[in-house]
Amino acid sequence: MEPNSLRRVMADCTDRRLVGIGEKVIAGERLSFEDGVALYDSGDLLRIGKIANYVREKKNGNLGHYIVNRYLNPTNVCWVDCQLCAWARKIGEEGGYTLSIEQAVKEAGDGYDGTVSEIHIVGGLHPTLPFSYYTDLLRALKRAFPGIHLKAFTMVEIDWFSRLAKKSLAETITILKEAGMDSCTGGGAEIFAQRAHDLVARNKMPADRWLAVAREVHRQSIRTNATMLYGHVETPAERIDHLLRLRALQDETGGFQCIVPLSFHPENTYLRDVRPATGRLDLATIAVSRLMLDNFDHVKAYWIQLGPKIAQTALAFGADDVGGTYVDEEITHAAGAETATGMTHDEIETLIRGAGRDPVRSDTYYRPVAPLVAEIAGAGV
Repeated sequence: MEPNSLRRVMADCTDRRLVGIGEKVIAGERLSFEDGVALYDSGDLLRIGKIANYVREKKNGNLGHYIVNRYLNPTNVCWVDCQLCAWARKIGEEGGYTLSIEQAVKEAGDGYDGTVSEIHIVGGLHPTLPFSYYTDLLRALKRAFPGIHLKAFTMVEIDWFSRLAKKSLAETITILKEAGMDSCTGGGAEIFAQRAHDLVARNKMPADRWLAVAREVHRQSIRTNATMLYGHVETPAERIDHLLRLRALQDETGGFQCIVPLSFHPENTYLRDVRPATGRLDLATIAVSRLMLDNFDHVKAYWIQLGPKIAQTALAFGADDVGGTYVDEEITHAAGAETATGMTHDEIETLIRGAGRDPVRSDTYYRPVAPLVAEIAGAGV
């Protein structure tokens, strides 16, 4: 979309704040906290989507990214007891599990073929597993799957590993990197505002610590994702506060690959009485994330949580990535998700094409790995 086209879209807008935001975006000016709150206050979702799509197409053209990957959750045993979690179990609790290294490698290999480029690894904070379990797991996966990218662990897990190892955060990250950790996931951030954080994850690390761990990970040239959990007890202003703290760290380190807005699923959690996020809130949050995070290259519409249709629509609301093919996703499904636990790459490409976008199978760093990409690049898209 050209600037004049966006101006025509905004021409009959009666929300003067939205008009001003549109002009800022066209001029390449950074949006303020007040602008972010105004976006959530506006009832004009379609126009907000148009503004976000303008930014999306400037950054990513018509491409719709996805990755062929699989999940690996080594253990769901966790001492933290987050109010928002339906997946974790205590030691000895029914449904709890911890995979041996051999079992974890075998599970990672189920359905593995040459198209899989990433294993995405997250787990609970197991109170008794030694630090060596995690380094041994990384090394075993690298031996079994040479060349595979290991996107492993959240900032929360890495902080816990530092305590297990009785080493500094920097030393712990270096050891993990040497063992095979190629990049990190973005989970565990939840919502940074202390008021909301205490209501949904009071035993989990606070915002400043999450950001400090991410800063050190980035300092060691390890890329990460970033997340924001929304649709629970947080306010629109608290969402904007969260995004601005991520933006500030990205200004400092440049280490974030993408933002993944996570839509809260309340079923089977302590917050089961919270009404699930609406499709409107899902799309608004994708769009607002795209507009506020001007220094992030990518916005992921996580189809596992959003559902394929909202994820598909999100490709016109600022998102350029629908996530991965995944295999056996557990965490969101424990909280009542009704989506499939994985897709084939044919299914995910059909979803992206259905949104009018050009599907691109990418690696973890958003580098194209599919022949179709060469054809698209050759066509000048």
